[in-house]
Amino acid sequence: MKITTRFWVSLIFSLPMLANMVLMPFGWMLPGGEWTMLILTTVVMAVSARPFVTSAWASFKKHHSNMDTLVAIGTATAYIYSIYAMITNQPVFFESAAFVTTFVLLGQVFEERMRNNASNAVEKLVNLQAKEAEVFKDGEFKKVPLADVIEGDLIRVRPGEKIAVDGVIADGNSTIDESMVTGESMPVEKQAGDSVIGSTINNTGTFTFKASKVGDDTMLAQIVELVKKAQNSHAPIQNLTDKVSDIFVPVVLMLAIGTFLVWYVLLGAPVANALIFAVSVVVIACPCALGLATPTALMVGTGRGAKMGILIKNGEVLEEVNEVKTVVFDKTGTITEGKPKVTDIVGNENEVLAIASALEQSSEHPLAAAINNEAKSQKIEPSEISDFQAIRGEGVTAIINGQMAMVGNDKLVTGVSVSDSLKNQAAELQNAAKTVVYVGLGDEVIGLVAIQDAPKETSAEAIAELKANGLMPVMLTGDNERVAKAIASQVGIDEVVADVLPGDKADHVKKLQSEGKVAFVGDGINDAPALSTADVGIAMGSGTDIAIESGGIVLVKNDLRDVAKALELSRKTFNRIKLNLFWAFIYNVLGIPVAAGVFYFIGMTLSPELAGLAMAFSSLSVVTSSVLLNKAKIQPKLKLS
Repeated sequence: MKITTRFWVSLIFSLPMLANMVLMPFGWMLPGGEWTMLILTTVVMAVSARPFVTSAWASFKKHHSNMDTLVAIGTATAYIYSIYAMITNQPVFFESAAFVTTFVLLGQVFEERMRNNASNAVEKLVNLQAKEAEVFKDGEFKKVPLADVIEGDLIRVRPGEKIAVDGVIADGNSTIDESMVTGESMPVEKQAGDSVIGSTINNTGTFTFKASKVGDDTMLAQIVELVKKAQNSHAPIQNLTDKVSDIFVPVVLMLAIGTFLVWYVLLGAPVANALIFAVSVVVIACPCALGLATPTALMVGTGRGAKMGILIKNGEVLEEVNEVKTVVFDKTGTITEGKPKVTDIVGNENEVLAIASALEQSSEHPLAAAINNEAKSQKIEPSEISDFQAIRGEGVTAIINGQMAMVGNDKLVTGVSVSDSLKNQAAELQNAAKTVVYVGLGDEVIGLVAIQDAPKETSAEAIAELKANGLMPVMLTGDNERVAKAIASQVGIDEVVADVLPGDKADHVKKLQSEGKVAFVGDGINDAPALSTADVGIAMGSGTDIAIESGGIVLVKNDLRDVAKALELSRKTFNRIKLNLFWAFIYNVLGIPVAAGVFYFIGMTLSPELAGLAMAFSSLSVVTSSVLLNKAKIQPKLKLS
């Protein structure tokens, strides 16, 4: 039965007893008196309070106690004693059992509503999904249900329509509102060759695109799945809460028994009064708020992150972020645009490009793509090769016209003749932040290809933000030291680790971890081990699937400035968890003495029903605290002069 249904049953059957309490001083009595109260409370106990008893019993059989244990014991004690008191003509307090159940469920109803509000950001994304698409079939465009769209379909999108699935524009151009997925408010200009995201809105032009990802593979579906997993995950600090609850509940029960004995045996109070104090202790101490402290904050924090284009995968990330001191960046595609272009060719241009493109044709490395694109633009046909061989971390070799040809870095051409002129030119190009590829034929280097990958416009601002927050940025790259330092200087990074082989990035991260917690930001396949090794892996949203899978945080907008935002949001979420736990625990500790009657002699007491109401508001205050995360200010961008 739903919590809301249980609450309404409990409230409706409790109201007559509330009226009896209020109107009794004016001479009105509930028809049927105690027998009516027994019937009303029995319905409440059987329908609304039964799940508490069931949960408590299941925990007891496993030699554990939980939050429901205290509610079950408190209400059952009040109910059973009232039956005994009715038989022996003593005062009853059936209303206490009914009211405690009502107020506890009231708190849970509020909690459920706030949880739903917290997760609405994700559900709204799902609801925004397009319902159909205009697909090219049988020589014409036809509207088909979204479920019928398959990978490779050609889809037309008109102005104002939603883009059905992820894909790449084949023809046409437009501006697209991607804010619902990336959080970016400004429309993005798109043309042929650019990727589009399913469920985003086409603003101006008509275009056709080829579907590349459908169903559960689309970015929207993956975002929803990631956020749902994060909201259902546990931060390690939750284990502390569970341990506290395991110890706290037995201690409270002992305190309740002690309270009863002190009042009944030592102070000579009537059994009914002593029992009321004991039941009040049990009810006020229910650690419901402790159990809500972590999951509600986690849900709100990850939900807000989703709206900002920051996906926090699980609760463990939040705790690790809190102690991060160093942020390590991959260079290509992370700090830089990731689209290197050939800027200079030294030597016989046609021969150098023909050899370089021949050897780099089968490579997926960004530098290889730059060389191949340049060869195509100049309509240079690559040479025929044989005996191709890739040398890890150095380059590639092959046979061309019976001679050994090589394309790679300076390590590859060790022992090969390089003229002083080429050496000097290579140094000048590297000092200008350009990557130099050596092209060799036979036993000498015949030319150089200079490639440059410019820093993103936002990289310098992002690094400045991290420094302002007391974090140390480090660049970790396989590029040579001259180029790496030149790029680092442009964006404001002081510490550079260059000439790192792809497989060794994780080892360098481990070395840095000896000095404190480390976050790693990357986007490529070769970054996956480092992303997994780092205490916090931050994957760029434009990166490879394997990199995104390895990261604990994913930046959907591919904006490096979101690194500082992600770290700040994670810190605020974790700090809110700690704040929730503190207040929830202190609330219980301070409430127990009042409920036990310690201040009875100055007129300060707490009946079981009021204890139930107070406990409900304790839970409500924790959930409210978590929801206020939506209003928390995230570190503003640092403006550079």
